[in-house]
Amino acid sequence: MESPLRFRVCKWIDDEEFRRLMEFSRYLGRGGGCSLFEVDLARARREGYTILDIYRIVSSLDNVPNEDLERIRVEAEEEVKALVYLGSDGMLRIKSRVMLKPILSETGIYLPYDRQEKAYKAPAHMYAEIVKHLARQGLNVVDKVDLLEKKLPREVRFTGELRPYQGEALEAWERNGNRGVIALPTGAGKTVVAIAGMAKLSVYTLIVVFTKEHVKQWIEAIKRFTDAAGLVGAYYGEEKRLAPITVTTYQTAFRKIGVFAPIFSMLIVDEAHHLPADKFRVIASRMPSPYRMGLSATIEREDGKHEEIFPLVGGVVYHIPPGELAKQGYLAPYVIRREKVSLSGEEKRKYEKLRAEYRALAGGRTFQELVEAARKGDPIAIQAIRKHHEMRNIIQMSEAKIRKVEEIVRRELAKGSKIIVFTQYKKQAEEIAKRIGGFLLHGGLDPRERTRTLEAFRSSRSGVLVVTTVGDEGLDIPDANVGILVSGTSSSRQFIQRLGRLLRPGEGKKSAVLYEVIVEGTSEEYQSRKRRRMPL
Repeated sequence: MESPLRFRVCKWIDDEEFRRLMEFSRYLGRGGGCSLFEVDLARARREGYTILDIYRIVSSLDNVPNEDLERIRVEAEEEVKALVYLGSDGMLRIKSRVMLKPILSETGIYLPYDRQEKAYKAPAHMYAEIVKHLARQGLNVVDKVDLLEKKLPREVRFTGELRPYQGEALEAWERNGNRGVIALPTGAGKTVVAIAGMAKLSVYTLIVVFTKEHVKQWIEAIKRFTDAAGLVGAYYGEEKRLAPITVTTYQTAFRKIGVFAPIFSMLIVDEAHHLPADKFRVIASRMPSPYRMGLSATIEREDGKHEEIFPLVGGVVYHIPPGELAKQGYLAPYVIRREKVSLSGEEKRKYEKLRAEYRALAGGRTFQELVEAARKGDPIAIQAIRKHHEMRNIIQMSEAKIRKVEEIVRRELAKGSKIIVFTQYKKQAEEIAKRIGGFLLHGGLDPRERTRTLEAFRSSRSGVLVVTTVGDEGLDIPDANVGILVSGTSSSRQFIQRLGRLLRPGEGKKSAVLYEVIVEGTSEEYQSRKRRRMPL
């Protein structure tokens, strides 16, 4: 306080009231029929009083002039004020006259104190938690971030209808404070759940998706299931329209996080399993958005990093496997058939020779450890990785494997099936497409060529599409009923995504089948077991 804080009590004060007032003030005498006191903050602190306590006591007395009470009230508000704002580095700042260390420590995270700025720093994603916590402690929070109630210019109406499990997912998310990851199989309508949640809150919303194609799909879905058409914009590449509901890509969100962070109250992250990538986690950590929804087909990553990042979105709040939805009739019933083939004599001799050489060079190190060592220039690790690639090439280009694919394709085409062949490698995809005369889709194609290929396959009643990993996400061909998994990783997520491409309900579709073509006696058997450990 720059000047003494004085107050008058214009009535007779009994001994008990006088003694209490003297615990935090000094008596200056009487004048004009009033007793005059001056607040002594040093004495008040010794006795355990805050300025807010003083205000409550003085305001409980009769005959204290309003102007005196107002001065104490203003000082009390200032004394318990906590200022919360975003710094230029994207970190939250928290300032107050109150000793914040013991209060903030209750959040369970150590927050550093910047002596120059006289402020505590916190990751932006803790914004809502910190503001609510400070308010619960009785502080007067001045929230300069101001995203807890940033409503859209008008309320958005959801015009769709949720299936029972979609309604359950949305309710679970709402019970968790409008935060959390919803894991639904491909084709189960994750997008619709998110749009319903967005409409319910009707706050400024940023939607982060993986590709430009996904941006267009989301905008179309928002227009289809809500009346929010005039509120939606796309922000990526050369198209940069910030709107109350903005759809962007991971790459753009990462680069423009400083643009988005101060604006959006709700963050929707599609394909949330990508968030753990070192640069993409910045999207979750530097957005202060209090309301968050992550969408994913699976709840696990092979590297375990989902445990690090999903809490930044709110943890997994709902999960249902594809088999359960198939039983309920929301996804096509399916079967998984494993077709084992063997290497030829010559292929097997080469494979076993390479495996022995690889093991000798690896010296007990895991493949990931070899990769790390190779990055640092370890010549033996580099040799080992080369041997590993040669082994993989023998498996993937094995004649028996490609012949088995040809056999399955001929059999299924004879039934009028629409087939997607999934591979991991461009060379393998090209060879199979050439052998079976199928459409080919890989990352090296011009985007316009990719669009033409997809449209041609979508419009055909029967046929074959060979895709590399570009088909793992966003491939929407509801009438495809047969999949052939020729090569992949041990990832359950990838397996479920590929299976999901076949499970979308389509006109006349009664069931779906996914063939796994595996070379026995090789690493493919282990990969197949591992990727099937998630419940289907």
